[in-house]
Amino acid sequence: MKDKAWYPVLFMFLVTAIPTALLIGLSQYTRARIQANTQISFEKAVLYAVAPDTPPSLRGMALHQRFLAVINTNIGAAAGAYRLMDGTTVKAYAIPFAGKGFWDTIKGVIAIAPDKTTVVGFQIYEQSETPGLGAEISQPWFGKQFQGKTLASGAAAIIFRRKGDPLGPHDVEAVTGGTQTSVRLERLLNKAVATWRAALNETIAP
Repeated sequence: MKDKAWYPVLFMFLVTAIPTALLIGLSQYTRARIQANTQISFEKAVLYAVAPDTPPSLRGMALHQRFLAVINTNIGAAAGAYRLMDGTTVKAYAIPFAGKGFWDTIKGVIAIAPDKTTVVGFQIYEQSETPGLGAEISQPWFGKQFQGKTLASGAAAIIFRRKGDPLGPHDVEAVTGGTQTSVRLERLLNKAVATWRAALNETIAP
């Protein structure tokens, strides 16, 4: 059979087709897993931003079910924000933001109280910044700074200050050694807040 003219063609076809089929199948499987994990990461960020006291043990399907139970995902009715609900009452707004960091995309959520001024929480759920430097934006100490802060009325609702500088009601401490990450995060965060504010009007139906 090896002497047949078609044998080399068939052999090369099988050598390439089988691994290719396996790779395509693996890619489809992992893509679905990646998408599911990304969605769970986003839902976790929303929950922990609007309700920082959410049990840390909440994971997987339990977290997803909690998200569906308490979060109103009709963002068109809330100027692009997700809403933590208690019956028909809005308890907090969750504003997603995303943009270019120093190295790659940064994605996060900032949560605002019903007064539309007080910050409830802050979470980063995707970043590829430098470990130990810019990547500190995803650490609990950094996010906790935002709780209780108030949004300034100007274009810069939240202001990043250098370590050691006095902090006012609108200020948080930037990451030491992560200047470029902090600058970019401050910019994209304030852009998201400004966009949300511009779309608010005076009243949002729950």
